[in-house]
Amino acid sequence: MKVTCLTFNPFQENTYLLHDETKACVVIDPGCYEAHEREELKQYITDNGLKVERLLNTHCHIDHVLGNKFVADTYKVGLEIHAEDEQVLRSVPTYAPNYGFAMYAELLPTSYLKEGDTIKFGNTELKVIFAPGHAPGHVVFYNEAEKIVIGGDVLFRQSIGRTDLPLGDHNTLIQSIKTKLFTLPDEVTVYPGHGPETTIGHEKKYNPFLN
Repeated sequence: MKVTCLTFNPFQENTYLLHDETKACVVIDPGCYEAHEREELKQYITDNGLKVERLLNTHCHIDHVLGNKFVADTYKVGLEIHAEDEQVLRSVPTYAPNYGFAMYAELLPTSYLKEGDTIKFGNTELKVIFAPGHAPGHVVFYNEAEKIVIGGDVLFRQSIGRTDLPLGDHNTLIQSIKTKLFTLPDEVTVYPGHGPETTIGHEKKYNPFLN
């Protein structure tokens, strides 16, 4: 499985495209808002001959959902989120203009993810792990075969997701990291929603919020 990261919007949000040798592809947290950002995403998919099969959100804060409608309309896929984050998604239109995203186009989910689900595309499988705290319905996607986690805003390189947004909870986030992520092997690479990748082992050792 190849992991491609495209960084979009003023929040410097990491959008991920996962694909394998079959060219089947999933798009996770499309943050593309401006026309040139959407074109960059589309161009990568076209240049690599990929077939977008699924659209997934780790969680539904504005910076992670700006491109949902574009991806859904362009590639004829439905949006998949955890049910607990639908309230977060539905609130985005009320505050999007305040952040300068007056042209935000809402897209509601067509199906829901839950803990333990397996997401299949091509020859690849991702396991859904429920990891709330930063957002009430936050999930991460774990590829056990290649020891990779697409982690959204739960765990960053030597940092953690903020919990001062509506419906965030610090203690829940810490519990999610310790019981859901830190139980994975140390060599697992975490691809976060912002900033560079890290590993579980590195964060166990050096993350100041978790020692």
